Amino acid sequence: MAFMQVNDLTIHYEIEGNGKPLIILHGMGNNSQSWKKQLKGLSEQFTVIAWDAPGYGKSSDPKEELREFKEFANVLKGFIDKLGFESVILLGHSMGSAIAIDFCSRFPDLVEALIISDATRGSAALSKEENESKLKNRVNNIETLTPEEIAKLRVKSLLSPEPNTEVLKEVERIYSQIRPMGFRSVAYSLYHLNNMDLLSTIQVPTLVICGEFDKVTPVEESQIFHENIQGSKLVIIPGTGHLCYQEAPDTFNAIILDFANVLKNQKDVPVNQ
Repeated sequence: MAFMQVNDLTIHYEIEGNGKPLIILHGMGNNSQSWKKQLKGLSEQFTVIAWDAPGYGKSSDPKEELREFKEFANVLKGFIDKLGFESVILLGHSMGSAIAIDFCSRFPDLVEALIISDATRGSAALSKEENESKLKNRVNNIETLTPEEIAKLRVKSLLSPEPNTEVLKEVERIYSQIRPMGFRSVAYSLYHLNNMDLLSTIQVPTLVICGEFDKVTPVEESQIFHENIQGSKLVIIPGTGHLCYQEAPDTFNAIILDFANVLKNQKDVPVNQ
């Protein structure tokens, strides 16, 4: 457990391992605790760093709700600068993918490779009416329901049709830790999100991952990211839902390691070959 001061925010993060830095960005109903299998399973090859976004986990709340993912990405920039890394591999899940894409488009020199899992297009994937409805429901839920009640409403849609009981309990436990400031910040940011114009600007090696039974951001959404990010690779994890990295951590980790090995092999090829 570690903490970093970024401007007026205290950012909590978990860090394990040695090697090239891999920064992990969680989704809307999660925090760094959900990445424990990645912190352990990838630590032999990477310095794995899983943060709590502003308003999540053990990180402090922003003074006012953030309204766009570029604000999250600005905090991430300060976070990486404070850690002293010249370049990183970014892994973003769901809303974390939106932060990663914005960051990669604006700070390309800091990103060696990009991994997006069960990525979201936010408002770009919805009609105006659907987008308005989602924002209203999210804000209403966090203002009228307890975090535990929201978790009960949401968790089953995040997993495969017949999830492992222990995984289900763990996902509910972590989701129940959401806080109003963080949840509203993401709700507003998703409402304003349209990252389609950014995808063509991404020039780093990119891996797109999605759970086969993802009902939140279906495989068709990941296919759109794959088609619009030049040279990207798409991998579908069978038998998993939106939280594929929690349902099949060994498979998820193996995909990351394979991607990293390909990158390493490409760098090791002499220029004159």
